[in-house]
Amino acid sequence: MSDTLPAATAKAVSFRGGGFAPRPMRWVGVFVFITLIALAEWGTQTGWISSLTLPKPSDVLATFVELYESGLLFKHLAPSLSRLAVGATMGALTGVAVGIMIGLFSHVRAGLVPLVAAIFPIPKIALLPLFVIWFGIGEGSKYALIAFGTFTPTVVATYGAVDNVDRSLIRMGQSFGLSWTSIVRKIVLPGAMPGILSGLRISLAIAIILLVAAEMLGAQYGIGAYILEAGSLYDLERLFAGVVILSLLGVLVSAVIGFLERYLLGWRT
Repeated sequence: MSDTLPAATAKAVSFRGGGFAPRPMRWVGVFVFITLIALAEWGTQTGWISSLTLPKPSDVLATFVELYESGLLFKHLAPSLSRLAVGATMGALTGVAVGIMIGLFSHVRAGLVPLVAAIFPIPKIALLPLFVIWFGIGEGSKYALIAFGTFTPTVVATYGAVDNVDRSLIRMGQSFGLSWTSIVRKIVLPGAMPGILSGLRISLAIAIILLVAAEMLGAQYGIGAYILEAGSLYDLERLFAGVVILSLLGVLVSAVIGFLERYLLGWRT
């Protein structure tokens, strides 16, 4: 009998350095949407779901096609996109700038954090009559409401992201003699960017909600005005067509944020 043990057979070990990186599975989301729509169509066709509570998805699609062919889709969509772009851009840019200043400067933090904490819980929709008094019933009040509603969550998310940057990296940069500006530009801002973009997802969703609320008051055209008119007539097909437009708008905003994450956060892969 040989005293030597047989040599262990070599076994390939799969790479495990990916961490918790998400795998792209785009078709899963499409499958979920198609399944839900198919179930709704089946339920309404068979009478299991009352037509008074949920319209047929096929009828909603026909209403959407009619809205497109009549040209009303762009009459309502164009002003909504304009209001959302102007208001959300103003609120997001101001919120990011103020949030970074709060995160970097102690005096700014001491002065503005209590103010932000005071105005953050206020329901922004409740301020719409006040904005109408200040800016009129035209576009100014709508821009102001969307900008203010986007501003406060962006500020909170931004200075929270700056606070969560790894302090050991900052100390390392100081030990290598980097200037304050270089530390902010090369360490603090890249480290805070994931939190800032996550905050923008929430802020832009709030902006869409406030857009609808603003357009329900004194707007002739817009998705909110279209939904309000359909609801007052109890036209469920038109009402759900407007809801679908808002859902697609939310998906578009999420896709834009996702593109920014891939572009700005490529260093994480």
